[in-house]
Amino acid sequence: MDSFFSLLERRVDDCSSLVCVGLDPHADDLPAPTAGEAREFCLRLIRATAPYAAAFKPNAAFFEALGADGWTALKEVVDGARAESERVGSRVPVILDAKRGDIASTAEAYARSAFSMLGADAITLSPYLGSDSIEPFLRDPQKGAFLLCKTSNPGSGDLQDLHVAAGPAGSAPLYRRVAQLASEWNAQGNVGIVVGATYPHTLAELRQQVPDLWFLVPGVGVQAGDLGAAVAAGLRGDGRGLLINIARGIARAADPGRAAAQLRDQINLVRRAAASQGQAPAQVAHVDLAGALLEAGCVQFGEFTLKSGTKSPIYIDLRRIISHPQLLRRIGRIYLEILGGLEFSRLAALPYAAIPIAASIALQGDLPMIYPRKETKDYGTRAQIEGEFEPGEVVVLIDDLATTGGSKLEFIDKLKAAGMLVKDIVVLIDRESGARQLLHEAGYTLHAVVTITHLLDVWERTGKVSPDRIEAARRFIAQSRGT
Repeated sequence: MDSFFSLLERRVDDCSSLVCVGLDPHADDLPAPTAGEAREFCLRLIRATAPYAAAFKPNAAFFEALGADGWTALKEVVDGARAESERVGSRVPVILDAKRGDIASTAEAYARSAFSMLGADAITLSPYLGSDSIEPFLRDPQKGAFLLCKTSNPGSGDLQDLHVAAGPAGSAPLYRRVAQLASEWNAQGNVGIVVGATYPHTLAELRQQVPDLWFLVPGVGVQAGDLGAAVAAGLRGDGRGLLINIARGIARAADPGRAAAQLRDQINLVRRAAASQGQAPAQVAHVDLAGALLEAGCVQFGEFTLKSGTKSPIYIDLRRIISHPQLLRRIGRIYLEILGGLEFSRLAALPYAAIPIAASIALQGDLPMIYPRKETKDYGTRAQIEGEFEPGEVVVLIDDLATTGGSKLEFIDKLKAAGMLVKDIVVLIDRESGARQLLHEAGYTLHAVVTITHLLDVWERTGKVSPDRIEAARRFIAQSRGT
C-alpha cells in the first residue's frame, strides 16, 4: 500500500513543483465574511493554481470562525481540490492545517473528522502530548501528519528552543527532540515536520539531523522568510523533501496562477543550483547569518584604523549585536549547536563583547556562566572571576572573534590560576590570522561558526558587497597572514 509521501512525491514529480498553496480565507480578502464567500475564494484559488501546486493547505481556523456553514464550506473546498486534481491529471494532496493535539480518545475523534469526514490527505499536529496523541492519525499509511517542530512565528523560541536532555551528547533544543521522534514514528512513511522559513539555519540543522523526512515550510511572504535560503537549506539530496507554503503571497496577487508559477520557477532555480553545486545545507544556512551581520552593521567596509594603527578595508564590531535581540538569540542558538558536541561544566565568557553572547547561550541552553575580569577588583571580594565555580571544573571559553589568539591565552591563564581546566574555545568568526594554529600548539581546540573567508564568499555570491571591496578585504587578510 502506498504511503502519503509516495502520493506527494508523485505529485511533486508530475508538476515539477514544491509549492503548497495555502487556502486562508481572511475576512479582509472576502466581499463579505460568509461561508459561501470563503468557499468561492478558495475554489477560485484552487482552479487558478492547480497546475503548479504540489499540495493545497486549507486552514481550518478561518472556516471554523464562520460556524456550522463554515465547516460545510471547508468540506466543499476539500472536495473541490479533489475534483480539480482530475483536470490537472494527478492527485493534488490536501493538508488540513488544524494543529490538533489532545489525549488519545480525543485524537481518535479528530482523526475521523479530518480524514473520514473532511477527506483530507494529511493534517498538522502539535506533538506535545506525546506518542499516544499522534498514533490515531498514523494508522492509515495513506494519511499523513506534519508535526509542529520549529514554527515560523517570532515566539516559537519561548518553548521550542528550550534545551532538554539529549543523551550522552548533553542537551539539545526541544525542536530537535521533536524531529527525532518524528523520524522514529515515520515507520509507515507518513510523518513529516513543520519548520519555518524564518529560520533557515535551523532548517539546515534539522535537514542534517533527519535527512529523509518531509518538511512543511511556512513563513515565506508576509512573515519575510527568505525563499532561496529556505529551499536550499531544506532540500533533501534528491531535490525533494520540502513543501514551501505560500498563502497571502499567492491569494493577494493580481494573477494568483501566475504568482504560483513564478514561485515554482524560483524554487526550481534553487533546486537546480543546489544539485549542480552539491551545496551542503549548513553552508546555505550561513547565507542568512552573513546577511544579518551586515544589516546590523556588525561588519562594515571602507577605510578603518585598527587598534594597531593598521589601515583596514573591513571592520568587524560584534558589540553591536546587543542592539539586535533577535540576532543575539539566533547567534546563541548557533553556538549551542557547536557546544552540544563538547564536554564542559560551564561557560567562560571573555570580556566584553562575548559576555552578552554567552548570556544568550546560557539562557537558551540553561547553562551556568562565569567570566574572568580584565582587572582585579580592589574592593569587596577582590574577585578575578565573576560567578560561581568549583576548582577542577572544565569550562569552555566563549568569545566573539579569533584573530591571533594571544588574548585567549591570557584569559585561559587566569582561569587555570583559579583551578579550572580549558580544552575548547568557541567563537563566531575566525579572522584566520593565526589563532587556530597558536591555540592548537598550546593544546587547545578552536571552534568557529564561520571564517571570514567564508563570509566574504557568501557576500560576493549574494551580491551584498561590491566585488572591489571583497577583493580589497581578501588582499588585506592575505597580507595579515603574511601570504
